[in-house]
Amino acid sequence: MNRAVTVIVLLLLLNTGFTQRLSLSEAVDIALRNSMNIRIGKNNTDIASIYNSYGVAGGLPLVTATASDNEQVTNINQQYSDHTKDAVRKGVTSNIFSGGVTGSVILYNGQRVRSAKKMLETTESQSNQQLNSKALSVVYNVMLKYYDIVRQQSYARTLDISIEASRQKLEIVKKQQSVGLANNADLFQAQVDLNTQLQNLTAQQLVIDQDKTDLLTLLTLKPDSTLEIADTILVDKNLQLNTILDAITDNPDIVSAGEQVSINQYIEKEVAALRYPALSLGAGYNINRTQYAAGFTLLNQYYGPYAGLTLNIPIFNGFIYKKQLQVADINVKNAGLIKDTLVLNYTANAVKNWQAYNSNLQQLTLAKENYDLSQKLLDLVIQRFQLRQATIVDVRNAQQSFENAGFLLINISFAAKSAEILLKRLANRLSI
Repeated sequence: MNRAVTVIVLLLLLNTGFTQRLSLSEAVDIALRNSMNIRIGKNNTDIASIYNSYGVAGGLPLVTATASDNEQVTNINQQYSDHTKDAVRKGVTSNIFSGGVTGSVILYNGQRVRSAKKMLETTESQSNQQLNSKALSVVYNVMLKYYDIVRQQSYARTLDISIEASRQKLEIVKKQQSVGLANNADLFQAQVDLNTQLQNLTAQQLVIDQDKTDLLTLLTLKPDSTLEIADTILVDKNLQLNTILDAITDNPDIVSAGEQVSINQYIEKEVAALRYPALSLGAGYNINRTQYAAGFTLLNQYYGPYAGLTLNIPIFNGFIYKKQLQVADINVKNAGLIKDTLVLNYTANAVKNWQAYNSNLQQLTLAKENYDLSQKLLDLVIQRFQLRQATIVDVRNAQQSFENAGFLLINISFAAKSAEILLKRLANRLSI
């Protein structure tokens, strides 16, 4: 959706003085823009991206500079074989200065750096998948709530039609009573039926209003904002179970679980590398200067560059590395089991929801037919009631059948749509 349109919709919704018609694509766009969970996920992705560097992995040189300057006050008592050179002085000042620049770089450490860098790359990729999962969850929840509002509004329209029939019934009774063809019992019953249905419609409107408040909360908008939703439930009838099951491995939760296995494997390689020798190259420049106000030595100074190799060979550390490697291997196995369990659960969930989806599609045609027939029946009974060929009870029964058929039709449609949305979410194919 155009960004400017989204901003306008958002501003209108924030102003409680406006009633704005909201489409599904607009609702999803606003939710993705405002979601706190997505903001947190984006921040976590940024953190993982920052950490993904050779410096954090330990592959870049380490350069440090040090300096110290100490001023001291000492007492001197020096005696020689030639006592004429003896020196005894108090409060002698001295200055000791040292400084240097040191640099070191790892040449080999059992490929720990390479494993660490791969682990950081996979962690960044995993954070992106987790962000995708959060976005998918937001879209899924918004779509479900949006279509739930459509469902409740559709049932309210069914009640409106039935109320109109009750009004017709009341008018017919009044006309019949005026010519002596109806009694007060019929009049009172017709009025009671109308009042009861108006009461049901008010209760239904409360359900709709509360659903809209829930949707506004999902959109991170003011709960007292007003909006209008004018839509219908259209079910995608072309989903295939095999296609859904084949695509489950694309679900960001499954991909993230697989990447956790890789992360644990890289950690295992890092731990295994601790048992290998580590070779590093070091170089630097040092300067040391010591100056005394009195004494045998008045100045001692040396400075210059240096370079060298350092080799560390692990010999024995109480089997710590061995224990750490065993734990790392168990963590790899656990991550694999978690992934397998997730795949199994998602697959079972997909099968169950496809069964519900398929069953609801089969019922949908009959439910639509029953709804149309019940509406025709209601119209016919009203006509017969006007001709005094049907009783007020017959009209009420026809109204009840119509309301039940409308309630069943919209609930089957919503159930099929809900199953469709979940199936597409599991297959990472959720789109507006």
